[in-house]
Amino acid sequence: QVQLVESGGGSVQAGGSLRLSCAASGRIIKINTMGWYRQAPGKQRELVATITSVGITNYADYVKGRFTISRDNAKNTVYLQMNSLKPEDTAVYYCQASVVVEVGRTGTYWGQGTQVTVSS
Repeated sequence: QVQLVESGGGSVQAGGSLRLSCAASGRIIKINTMGWYRQAPGKQRELVATITSVGITNYADYVKGRFTISRDNAKNTVYLQMNSLKPEDTAVYYCQASVVVEVGRTGTYWGQGTQVTVSS
């Protein structure tokens, strides 16, 4: 019904920057909150940042001041600008969206993940 496709991952040296994008498509009436999560090897998936449909943002403490989440509602796309990257930011980054697929029915969807590797 709904597909989320991420792009923009890659390898960068510490202190560098990357920008992730996630585009939603399919049966979409409205997208509520969108967000980014990450999962490092051997660790649980954790929140990075979220943004509501009206632009209210929330960040995990470990990315505050370095990462910026934004969205383009016309394109059903969410972005994550990552600056001052650290080796501990290395993880697979996943996009998540809360999507109204029909009146009275909302589902949570995930992207396939994109690898971010930060070398020291």
